[in-house]
Amino acid sequence: MTIRIPRNFRSLLVFMFGVAGAYVAISPQLYASEVQVGRYSALRVMPTDAQADLLSTIITVEFPQRIQTVGEAVRYLLQRSGYRLTDDHTVNSVTADLLALPLPAVHRNLGPIQLKQALEALIGSVFRLVQDPVHRLISFELYIPVKRAAHELDSSLKTEDLQDGE
Repeated sequence: MTIRIPRNFRSLLVFMFGVAGAYVAISPQLYASEVQVGRYSALRVMPTDAQADLLSTIITVEFPQRIQTVGEAVRYLLQRSGYRLTDDHTVNSVTADLLALPLPAVHRNLGPIQLKQALEALIGSVFRLVQDPVHRLISFELYIPVKRAAHELDSSLKTEDLQDGE
């Protein structure tokens, strides 16, 4: 039995296969790190920035009224982050004093902001955020920039010179 295809239909088939072949030739190739999620779209298979660096998560937070100190606010921010604040007995006295300060009203609402930036806003520019990614611990240390430290040293020497010269 022989199937006869009309001439018009044969030319239509040739055209369709030609278009399909051209589509395959010009369509972007999927790489091993991509997954097709739709007819014309693909996504890269990799963690997001927030998944790769937990402190880069974008947050928006309004602290509840029960949060009264900077330390409570820091702990509140870290609750779902995977990180935790270092133990109270390992914190130096200057950092402990910072964490005991009342939470400023301007810090009651933060965001949208990266978690790391929110923590840095809470502690201020005099302290530096220190992270231990192995144990997922956060702590803070006193930070005085070199220029500022040199200026403070010069002014303290001038004061001492005046006292000695009197």
